[in-house]
Amino acid sequence: MTALPALVPHRVIGTRVRVSEPLPLRGDGRAITRAVQFLRECQAAGLSTHWEAATDPRHTYDGPGASEGAAGVTYDGSALTDRVTYNLRTLHHLPPPAQQADEPGELATWRAEHTYGMLYHRRGPGFVTVMDRRERPASARFTLDHPDLLTAFDTLSDATPLDTLAPAHQEAARHLAEEGLALIVDGWAVALPPRMRRWPVPCMGI
Repeated sequence: MTALPALVPHRVIGTRVRVSEPLPLRGDGRAITRAVQFLRECQAAGLSTHWEAATDPRHTYDGPGASEGAAGVTYDGSALTDRVTYNLRTLHHLPPPAQQADEPGELATWRAEHTYGMLYHRRGPGFVTVMDRRERPASARFTLDHPDLLTAFDTLSDATPLDTLAPAHQEAARHLAEEGLALIVDGWAVALPPRMRRWPVPCMGI
């Protein structure tokens, strides 16, 4: 059985995981970033993931930045507030939510656009490379080798309050968010690219 972080109630049977309660995509930063971390680890493990999005009429899914590409992050006033709205397309590399009646159209778009390997990272000695294919047909490759960026990226493998990071690492986390490699919501941050542990066959397609 694949071990997953105990961030949300779930059950794993073989290569399938079922989340027991809806996961939030808007609202509380801690809950959102922990949900994203969990889905990222499901993707990294190559698990078939069944989950439902918590739909709330008070929150929209196509926040500011929808025309800015995958990153689509906008700081509310000063970046120091760390209250960031994000384009849901930032998460399209993660397992999409199950279909629900009367769901927002953005969730259906997520299912339609999702393919395996849209965003992932690999590690080398003293650096991390990230492949980003969320904005097709374009793709981007990032190399993280600055010590502050590497420390921030590694720290954000877990959903983390930004105010617990050193100032240099807070700034590095914001740079990662601006490139769509981390998500910051209401003072909480989490890294987005999975570290793939299972690859499809053939894997040359990604």
